[in-house]
Amino acid sequence: MNERVVVVNAKKMNYDGLLDFSVLSNDVVVYDDSTNDEFIERIQGARVVVTKELPVGADLINQFPDSVELIVEAGTGYNNIDLDAARTKGITVCNIPAYSTQRVAHTVIMMLMNFASTMHRQIAMLATGDRSNFTEYLQVPHVEINGKTLGIIGAGRIGMEVVKVAQALGMNILIYTRTPKEDSDGIRYVSLDELLTNSDYISLHCPLNESTKHIINKDTIAKMKPNAVILNTGRGGLINEKDLCDALAAHIIGGAGLDVQEVEPPAADSPLYTLDNVIITPHMGWKGLETRQRLVGIVKDNVENFFKGTPINVVS
Repeated sequence: MNERVVVVNAKKMNYDGLLDFSVLSNDVVVYDDSTNDEFIERIQGARVVVTKELPVGADLINQFPDSVELIVEAGTGYNNIDLDAARTKGITVCNIPAYSTQRVAHTVIMMLMNFASTMHRQIAMLATGDRSNFTEYLQVPHVEINGKTLGIIGAGRIGMEVVKVAQALGMNILIYTRTPKEDSDGIRYVSLDELLTNSDYISLHCPLNESTKHIINKDTIAKMKPNAVILNTGRGGLINEKDLCDALAAHIIGGAGLDVQEVEPPAADSPLYTLDNVIITPHMGWKGLETRQRLVGIVKDNVENFFKGTPINVVS
């Protein structure tokens, strides 16, 4: 039986060389990265194709050899894969749910706490030789987290993990979601407008689709508190980046912590690199070593179960 597995862009996951993809099958071929032309050439004869956040549109899927039966998106989001084209081609698509829940949630909390103490600006001051925070009175804002309100947009696994940590820090919680629940345990389910108006920090955890694209824009930003901080570890397209940069430059809101951006990496001249009220990181929320090892383990489970005829984590 054909058990060939091809990993087409392993470097995205294995940037430090510490992951072992040989566990996926007895017949594994691994490439650091692949262009579209290389992609099609390299998957010839493969039964399973493993990708990570790589655009796999209909034009590419239509060129897949008949041997391919499964695409494994090595991540939670799968909006980069044309599911209709895969379905037409008879190819199953599965993803990796819940592998990075805690690590991504901790990235949110890290950014939130950095903004509360203006740590990013303090580090920038030291980098330029400015030691006035030590020699004079503190030059930057420094506020408590407890008692502040955190608004969560999208209450999936990661959003609720953020809630758990935030509550331990004494924060008040507002949640906006498509399927609101009864208020409980210090959590209130509210409309989007109420969340925007009353939150000190707003964290995005909804999937990216037609209804959520640019959910943060100049109109929704205008409803926020002047000190509000937006945190995005979900998908860059949830935010209209130009509207956000304009608001940050004009200090209409307090700041933004962005582990994801509309275009990754941002253009070399992007204001996100230079605005002093922005913390920007290179989509690192899922990149902890233990998180990536867990990722490979679940990819292995997906492949093994598919070979047994009992596919799991199917999204197509």
